[in-house]
Amino acid sequence: MEDLQQKAINYLPGIGPARAKMLEAELGIKTWHDLLYTFPYKHIDRSRLYKIRELTTEMPFVQVLGQFLSFEEAGQGRKHRLTGHFWDGEMFLDVTWFHGIKYIKQSVKTRKDYILFGRPGVYGGRLSVIHPDLDKPESMTLSKMSMQPYYSTTERMKKAGMTSRSLENFTSSLFTKLTWTLPETLPQYLIERLHLMPLDKALRAAHYPTTADELAAANMRLKFEELFFIQLVIMSYARKRQQERVGRRFARVGNAFNTFYHKYLPFPLTEAQKRVIREMHADMKSGHQMNRLLQGDVGSGKTLVALMVMLIAIDNGCQACIMAPTEILAEQHLQTFRNFLKDMPIRVELLTGTIKGKKRTAIEEGLQDGSIHILIGTHAVIEDNVQFNNLGLVIIDEQHRFGVAQRARLWQKSEVCPHVLVMTATPIPRTLAMTVYGDLDVSIIDELPPGRKPVRTIHIYDNQPEQLYQGVVREIGAGHQVYFVFPLVKESEKLDLKNVQDEFVHLKEVFPQYKISMVHGKMKPSEKDAEMQKFVSGETQILVATTVIEVGVNVPNASVMIIQNAERFGLSQLHQLRGRVGRGAEQSYCILVSNFKLSAETRKRLHIMTETNDGFEIAEADLKLRGPGDLEGTQQSGIAFNLRLANLGRDGQLVQLARDTAAYVLDADPELQTGDNILLRRHLQELKKEHRDWSQIS
Repeated sequence: MEDLQQKAINYLPGIGPARAKMLEAELGIKTWHDLLYTFPYKHIDRSRLYKIRELTTEMPFVQVLGQFLSFEEAGQGRKHRLTGHFWDGEMFLDVTWFHGIKYIKQSVKTRKDYILFGRPGVYGGRLSVIHPDLDKPESMTLSKMSMQPYYSTTERMKKAGMTSRSLENFTSSLFTKLTWTLPETLPQYLIERLHLMPLDKALRAAHYPTTADELAAANMRLKFEELFFIQLVIMSYARKRQQERVGRRFARVGNAFNTFYHKYLPFPLTEAQKRVIREMHADMKSGHQMNRLLQGDVGSGKTLVALMVMLIAIDNGCQACIMAPTEILAEQHLQTFRNFLKDMPIRVELLTGTIKGKKRTAIEEGLQDGSIHILIGTHAVIEDNVQFNNLGLVIIDEQHRFGVAQRARLWQKSEVCPHVLVMTATPIPRTLAMTVYGDLDVSIIDELPPGRKPVRTIHIYDNQPEQLYQGVVREIGAGHQVYFVFPLVKESEKLDLKNVQDEFVHLKEVFPQYKISMVHGKMKPSEKDAEMQKFVSGETQILVATTVIEVGVNVPNASVMIIQNAERFGLSQLHQLRGRVGRGAEQSYCILVSNFKLSAETRKRLHIMTETNDGFEIAEADLKLRGPGDLEGTQQSGIAFNLRLANLGRDGQLVQLARDTAAYVLDADPELQTGDNILLRRHLQELKKEHRDWSQIS
């Protein structure tokens, strides 16, 4: 039995050095093992032969047995085509090629039997098939199968003549060479407990199934294995951390917390806020490091919860630090905390990249002597010269904006493990949270403060500007402010989209009676902050912006969010932008303005936005529509997905089964040292070489 991971792909028949180089460059296939785990993206049933008289344009793929009676060539350049007249003994079918004509003329003969496989359509007013697959009946190894695999290829591969059929031939050669049973990766007791297909059979059936049921069983086995080993890695890390990493014991809830709660709390806490504070305090007094993710929709009161948890740290003689992704958000936190704390003897300071000289020196000294209780900052807080006297709690706000290495540098600023809280206003779907943040405990604020009116979301087309502008005049006339958001900073030759710079000029002409600010990511931070402050203070009535205002901007007086070219934004981003309004007591509106020509998926996305304000519902829909790879922040998590078959949007039940099974295995044998679990341990060690343990901060 050979090690497939050591067997180079060029040792397979039909793959020489040039093709091997192409496979590695385009699909990352270097070994027999890589090819074995490069699965088809679909299978098509080839179990039936049709007659031409049965064909309709609604049919997906069909195969017909017949002969070419003649060929004719026509057109020049791009219109050059070859048409074959295919006869099944009863009727004719046109078969057309626009590419590879020279090869077809040389290889396809008249009056010879072929099995034609393709999608029926209409070309030139006649029933036709364009660029079909052709098989000779005497060599029907492929079309005898009931399910034919289709593999993804790149444009570069296609130009080099390497198609799905080429990969099909390569995998067929591979299985011809694999005369032995492939070794198992899961213990037999799990295979029996979960009624899983054996690995050898599953791998062969994933490529060449005989029935749809066999394909489903093979995919279930292989998807489960992918998800199970991810969960096993995550949970083994988390359990090891919990056992080994001693945390500061914050047993005391003292003067700072109680004074604030009884004297300065601006409004009663919701039951959800009380619950998550209790969960965090239970962690912090346990003697183990807290490592918790706090999820809450926009406006749910995460900032107040963060402050109250910081007060528990202060009551236990420690400092707290909150790191935010932008200066605007950090400054907003500073103002919010100082407004909350009023005259309480708690020193809160801000540290950003623009704070220098004597002011910065004073802050650094205050951190070292312990006179600063709470530090709010941007990336500046992770610089080497920023040292704390006794850092006990680290909070990462909008955590997906930071890379894992940056978060770890903040965590390392204390000799004793600080408690860690990461916060996000981008709700994370349950299956994604179990996978990306599976090593964290999760707290969810699933309740908005009383008195908040849901934002009303309306989708309109961009041919109705007058109606839109009239609504803006009404809202500003009522004393409110308005956001206009655009996808581009300046005009693009490639994209026919509205941009901030041109629309700023245009809107000044439309609304000469109002003052307008503009912010975008290419402005200097000082300019951007100055323009933003004009809007925050009410000096300007309209803010024209890109998505730089997506996170953390809090202007309760703003009641309208107008998103131009809304079709260019993802669900999560649209929801975050909508969260900039509806922060006061008045009814607020989010207007999604789009082109009329929209894909079905885009229409569905915009419809979801008009139907619900629930961020968790939107996140689940986003995962199903786009998959995890596109969701904001997953690439920052420290957990590499590399999922070949499983899909976190569609395979939620399998994710839960994988997590439950991993817990079952680790509960019985935490070190994976007994019986068949040694097999798991060996595989886990291989996986851990690929995944550095960022779980302490991610």
